[in-house]
Amino acid sequence: MHENDQLIIRPARAEDEKELSALNRATWTALAEVAPRPDEDAEVFDERHTPDQFLLALLDGRAVGYVRVVPPTPLASNRHVRQIQGLAVDTAVRGRGIGVALVEAACRIAREQGARRITLRVLGHNVPARALYERCGFVVEGSLKEEFLIDGTYVDDIWMARSLDDRPTG
Repeated sequence: MHENDQLIIRPARAEDEKELSALNRATWTALAEVAPRPDEDAEVFDERHTPDQFLLALLDGRAVGYVRVVPPTPLASNRHVRQIQGLAVDTAVRGRGIGVALVEAACRIAREQGARRITLRVLGHNVPARALYERCGFVVEGSLKEEFLIDGTYVDDIWMARSLDDRPTG
């Protein structure tokens, strides 16, 4: 972060839809996504992706990143776990700690919701994201070899997790 930057991380609201949708399109890359590039008019919020699942990073009042945190299943036996199902940071502000701040905020929210663990899936070739998660205390717990075919290349699906009782080591 630069000295004069003011980073605020807050829950998303319905009125953030347009800005969040633009950010989602701008940050899309085959390095991180298995779904096709979102259409110009694609919405972020729908019946399965609600504003309360997203934390928004605002830098000097402009949306520059988000993280989505959800229960991985609706089962009571899995209620103690949360999962990060989306993280994006505007390319213009990467390398300034916003990704770490979003991941740590996601962990804090998950802990406040009573979770003991937080998990995520990341593509094997997404080295920057894997390094970010490792800095935040996540460890690889497994992988599905060649789970996705992206641009003609088979890519592993890496499962990572972190105990919410631990503090990050990085």
